[in-house]
Amino acid sequence: MSFLRIAVFVIALALVAAACGGDDTANDTTTTAAPETSTAAATATTVAAGAPADGVVDVGDTVAVHYVGSLDDGSQFDSSRERDEPLEFTVGSGQVILGFDDAVLGLSVGDVNTVTIAPDQAYGEVDPEAIIDFPIDDVPEEFRVEGIQVVVGDGIPATVIAVTADTVTIDANHPLAGQALTFEIEIVEIIG
Repeated sequence: MSFLRIAVFVIALALVAAACGGDDTANDTTTTAAPETSTAAATATTVAAGAPADGVVDVGDTVAVHYVGSLDDGSQFDSSRERDEPLEFTVGSGQVILGFDDAVLGLSVGDVNTVTIAPDQAYGEVDPEAIIDFPIDDVPEEFRVEGIQVVVGDGIPATVIAVTADTVTIDANHPLAGQALTFEIEIVEIIG
């Protein structure tokens, strides 16, 4: 077993108890991502009170949006509307996936933009190296459950995707990796 696999396994076992103790972050499918700079624009149609002078969303603005996210098969994976709580983020800061940042640029309060975001602008492609098999004898029995959420490395959520007589397979890819994501996004407020 390579050093990387051993390190990931040790860290996974050390941190999995936290994931099994009711930590819902392992199932988080919100639009958070690593920081990147965005460029794209849509047409603005209205100006809201308290909005920037030009009334349109720009990089550095903090906005509140409602969104509904769905997959190619039409299934919905997330919705701020169902929680009745708009998502607030600063555009271009890396708080959301790159394609989501791009989708709000140039919009005004009340504007709605429906956009399909390719995997490379969302959670990336599936990385085969993030799928790791461990000998079943090296995994505690309580972690030999397909579908259980675990945490590996520096807090990276992962899922036990297979359990056989010989191995336990853990997938550290984001659950939405490799998928195009469609978002209907409405600008609720440009905070500033």
